[in-house]
Amino acid sequence: MNIFDIIGPVMVGPSSSHTAGAVKIGYVSRKLLGEPLTKAEIFLHGSFLATGSGHGTNFALVAGLLGMKEDDSRIPKSLEIANENNIEISFNKTTLKGFHPNSALLKLYGKSGRTLEIIGESVGGSVINIASIDGLSANFSGDNPTLIVHNKDQPGHVAEVTSMLSHKSVNIASMKLYRANRGGNAVMILELDQEIPADALKWLVKLEGVEKVTYYSLTNI
Repeated sequence: MNIFDIIGPVMVGPSSSHTAGAVKIGYVSRKLLGEPLTKAEIFLHGSFLATGSGHGTNFALVAGLLGMKEDDSRIPKSLEIANENNIEISFNKTTLKGFHPNSALLKLYGKSGRTLEIIGESVGGSVINIASIDGLSANFSGDNPTLIVHNKDQPGHVAEVTSMLSHKSVNIASMKLYRANRGGNAVMILELDQEIPADALKWLVKLEGVEKVTYYSLTNI
């Protein structure tokens, strides 16, 4: 057992799930976008919607999207900071079937036109789960470098990706595969022990059948 399982994380409160967890959902989502944010449409579900205003869930999610971590003293002022930087923020209600009560759907828009749709769950003690990316199932915590590859469901893609990682001496901590239907859209999610070199990511983007590559790094935001 980790000591933080007992005393909780270092954070700006009041709630580890509704505040600190919400910050981390925003932070991981912003890093997955991979470029400066210009607009965020935030949809609150379940307990995030019902009690989030009292726990600061709104400004916590935005703080994470601005690159703040759970212990940043600026978290309560995140909406003001977003406005000062001309980042458009909107909040809405939603019902997400099959997801944790502490969940939010984030529709993000980047400076270059890149878009990303994330469903993040705060499962307690500031621990989160990224449960959906662009409408396809996902399941990762944001605690490791993570590679997400959207591709056509065709033979060979998994082998190409794992061979590339082996060549770059990147070890796979866990790998999950999802597909919408046979021969349709698929996604592979690989949590890693090391960061992936930039040249390897560029190579991966050019592979036939690969539609989108999203990389979550623990280094740059």
